[in-house]
Amino acid sequence: MLYTLYEAGYYASTPLRSATRLVRDFWGSPLNPAKDTDLARRIFAGADLAANLTRRYGRPAWGIDHVEIDGQPVRVRPTEVWSSPWVKLTHFARDMADMRRAGRRALEPAVLIVAPLSGHYATLLRGTVQAFLQDHEVFISEWSNARDVSILDGRFDMDDYIDHVRQMLQQMGPRPHVVAVCQPGPAVLAAAALMSEDEDPSRPATMTFMGSPIDARLSPTVTNKLAEEKPFAWFASNMIYTVPPPYPGVGRRVYPGFVQLYGFISMNVEKHQEAHRRYLLQLMEGDGDSAEKHLEFYDEYLSVLDLTEEFYLQTVDVVFQRYLLPKGELTHRGRPVRPEAIHDVGLLTVEGEHDDISGVGQTQAAHALCSGLPAALKEDYVQPHVGHYGVFNGRRFREEIYPRVRAFIARGEMGFDSQELAA
Repeated sequence: MLYTLYEAGYYASTPLRSATRLVRDFWGSPLNPAKDTDLARRIFAGADLAANLTRRYGRPAWGIDHVEIDGQPVRVRPTEVWSSPWVKLTHFARDMADMRRAGRRALEPAVLIVAPLSGHYATLLRGTVQAFLQDHEVFISEWSNARDVSILDGRFDMDDYIDHVRQMLQQMGPRPHVVAVCQPGPAVLAAAALMSEDEDPSRPATMTFMGSPIDARLSPTVTNKLAEEKPFAWFASNMIYTVPPPYPGVGRRVYPGFVQLYGFISMNVEKHQEAHRRYLLQLMEGDGDSAEKHLEFYDEYLSVLDLTEEFYLQTVDVVFQRYLLPKGELTHRGRPVRPEAIHDVGLLTVEGEHDDISGVGQTQAAHALCSGLPAALKEDYVQPHVGHYGVFNGRRFREEIYPRVRAFIARGEMGFDSQELAA
């Protein structure tokens, strides 16, 4: 019922939204001789803010058409290389002629970035992709919005998620590298364990976990405590709704993205209010550059997707309430998941000192679980002065975290040091 009311509210506000757009376009038009007056800027700013607050935010574009490598621009083309109803595997193909001009002639390591399936689109990792494109063939998982998947395509749960991670790795050929950003950590570790036990030729050469809840019992955050304090039945009763028409997934039970977004905003209401107040002042003062940065952030932040009922509830149950992976009790389609079976996959964990989503220690827990790995294949790093987002985006990620990840992947590509492994 809530989903239907949400949609009804959106369509009911259409006349207001249309009116604010007309006002904004009139006072912002270069043909309006009063455009640059103080009054015009004030009216334009108010109308623009109202239009942005009431509009629908869809899947953002990647906006990556080139990357700079060794001072040379290299053209980039996102290409779909594999898909299912639930995910699209995108390869950011770099132009080979440009690569040769940049002095890169040999094949570079293939890296699968597993994006979170936790409410936002994969484009949240735009900065992550741009960094990795400097030295790697980059692939990323673009998860589908559950409301756009027909109920005829069936369920999608944690087992399906693990299967999809494994299938994407297999599409990339022998021994690719995998980077799990936040939420996918447990599923990626499970997939690596199953592939290692099966001696799958496409098992990763290295796996990097960034701010992942491998063991959510450690350094619990507000998010972790909420999952612990509420009984499982509360999540099933209060967080799940039915997709209404006209969406392709009509009738599917989902955890709506707008519900999660409301939860995120309610945790920092004053911060968001202040950000929009600054945006209004910037428009009134004619500070277009600062206003554009605000829009870029909120275009991404307010773009959300729905999760299937079964995937969301299993994540709450398995990862945040019963902690099955760190307790050695996780199974995949009835088969035990054994991280200790991983014996030749490099393991790097990265955490942020001020992470308020996955506390310090939650990602490091992967090292104890992967007891079959020699110390030479393990590395841990805690980045000072960053929160959750800073683990995979921003200046410190580019300048301090990414170089460590790049070096670790390079070691894995070379097979690590044989003397260290023997020791």
